[in-house]
Amino acid sequence: MPQSPKLRSVGYYELLRSNSNYRRLWLGDIASLLGDWFNTIALYTLVTQLTGSPLALGLVMITKMLPFALASPLAGLLADRFNRRRLMIASDLLRALVVLAFLLVDKPSEVPLLYALTALQVVIGSVFVPARSASIPNITTPRELLTANALSAATWSTLLAVGAALGGFAAAWLGLKAVFLIDSASYLVSAAFIYRTTIPQDTKAAAEPASLGSAYRGILDGWRYLRQHPGVGRIALTKAAWSLAGGGLVFLLTLIGESWMAEAPSVGIGLLFAARGLGTGLGPVVARAWIPQRQHWPAAIGVGIAASGVAYLGIGSLPWNLLMVLLVTLAHSFSGANWVMSTVLLQERTEDQYRGRVFSTEWLLLLLGDTVAIITASLLLERGVLSLRSGVLAFATFQVAMGIAWLIIVVPRERSPTPVVSER
Repeated sequence: MPQSPKLRSVGYYELLRSNSNYRRLWLGDIASLLGDWFNTIALYTLVTQLTGSPLALGLVMITKMLPFALASPLAGLLADRFNRRRLMIASDLLRALVVLAFLLVDKPSEVPLLYALTALQVVIGSVFVPARSASIPNITTPRELLTANALSAATWSTLLAVGAALGGFAAAWLGLKAVFLIDSASYLVSAAFIYRTTIPQDTKAAAEPASLGSAYRGILDGWRYLRQHPGVGRIALTKAAWSLAGGGLVFLLTLIGESWMAEAPSVGIGLLFAARGLGTGLGPVVARAWIPQRQHWPAAIGVGIAASGVAYLGIGSLPWNLLMVLLVTLAHSFSGANWVMSTVLLQERTEDQYRGRVFSTEWLLLLLGDTVAIITASLLLERGVLSLRSGVLAFATFQVAMGIAWLIIVVPRERSPTPVVSER
């Protein structure tokens, strides 16, 4: 049924009180996301301590993205062909084991092992993410869908804020090994909650035996669906349009945190990532209240991309003090709102049997954009072409340009004709 632009969404408390399946999935998210942000700050701190190289730090971030991107097409097909609940549980259990192996890394010569373990962790996680995104419309009603995504985004952001800040202090006070143990345990808690969740699923059974050929054809079928449904394909580009500059800015934010608090770099990184989390949490809440009409969302996305760049122009131009925390919060409030609006539009417009592949393709494009941006930023800094501050200004300017391009190219196509929303 097409969504009415005036459809009233349920409240956050009502959603959690009345929808036990979403509540369990959400509680599992809380556990695993908190551990993930502890892990992220610990990894950034560890590679900085062992190498002191901006390029080495950039490679950690790339290793958390590029393998995920490359595995995403197959992961999306798995989410459309197999039981998503079981895939998520298996992903959690395997990641709990992989994270324990980070305890072995404590010398510069073992940094390649760190990269390999990080790649393995994110490849396994690449199955979890599209399975989870594709499952939310199956356990919510049309009135619950926007609220569920806004709450999930706010939770991700809150735990980024809390987890990054606490992770920075935990890395400094408890040590990196304790942080990795906490992350491993968090996956087990997540698996326990998902085990108790019922997730209906309308997937199409494979018409041929599993093989590389059938997997290839299934992936191509998903990409063909995007091409034949331009209303879906355009929105699948939203996060990538931000990441082409935003990925570089987040990488530079890590280096700013180190420069800002050189005596305690994990704390500086943690505080700035906490501000990022606060912003991405506030943005969806404000957008849900102020822009409830779906037809306004494509234009709001373009404005949000540009506005995020403007905020980073302020970060690059002003002294690095506590005001920077406010600007980081503002920049990522726009990106957080964009994330939720694009996610809801994709969930509404995409048929269930293609939803896993659509979300995995979205992640593929997003992470490829992040990878290009991070490689570019890290090489420019490593070779002295740009300073840290001039790098922020360059990527922020490109961010503004991407927002303007979205408004010029995408928004007119969204207005005519109105995209059809799939049945659920």
